[in-house]
Amino acid sequence: MNPIRRKTLLAVVGVALATFGGAAAAQAITMASTTSTEQSGLFGHLLPAFKQASGLDVKVVAVGTGQAIDMARRGDADVLFVHDQVAEEKFVADGFAAKRHPVMYNDFVLVGPKGDPTGTRGKDITEALKKIAAANAPFISRGDKSGTHAAELRYWLQAGVAQAKGSGYKECGCGMGPALNIAASANAYALTDRGTWLNFRNRADLAILVEGDQRLFNQYGVMAVSAAKHPHVKAADAQKFVDWIISPAGQAAIAGYKIGGEQLFFPNATK
Repeated sequence: MNPIRRKTLLAVVGVALATFGGAAAAQAITMASTTSTEQSGLFGHLLPAFKQASGLDVKVVAVGTGQAIDMARRGDADVLFVHDQVAEEKFVADGFAAKRHPVMYNDFVLVGPKGDPTGTRGKDITEALKKIAAANAPFISRGDKSGTHAAELRYWLQAGVAQAKGSGYKECGCGMGPALNIAASANAYALTDRGTWLNFRNRADLAILVEGDQRLFNQYGVMAVSAAKHPHVKAADAQKFVDWIISPAGQAAIAGYKIGGEQLFFPNATK
């Protein structure tokens, strides 16, 4: 082939690949979210429904809420879906999103050995933590700056034992699933969101011991990352996800996710 014609052909092919590659890339957004939404199985239920409605794929990066927010602040995600309202509101106040939308809620529960050797069973999370600290009972904390970890630290503080959690307190620096695995193998106490617990199979001798305390309420929010801060983000497609998840269709999809007949998350979106 003539060298000039060959270069021309390669250039045309290159342009075509770039064009079609760009079009394909535009069909996917990146969402920074929590391990609880991922490990509960929620996204496996929600995202196919969103793709059917929008044609968009969603790549989920599931980390602790603190890490997810940092990722969105850097512009490494198009959508943020987490559960630490104070941190989420600061994210909006700092201009990284135009608005935070409440999406759904569930609750945290304290799990531990079925025999409950420290007598934590009941509805008062702070009294339970006081007993765990006093007994130096084994407690596995995520220790990863996640929404669950932030809530746990808040409960220790409310219990008045934040600086004296007992010698059994250990941080794993890991997600909810791995933390529960460690707790199960060590027959230890742990704080978990109910959704991940219901989807967790390796329970060993663990059971829910504390639930029903109003302080255990666990609210999730969603935000489209601001193109004003990060012009490269797929703001329009990110907003499509936000609009869908807070719409009647998205809210119904959340309500429809159940394990063993038990609903894991409860929709409560506001526009």
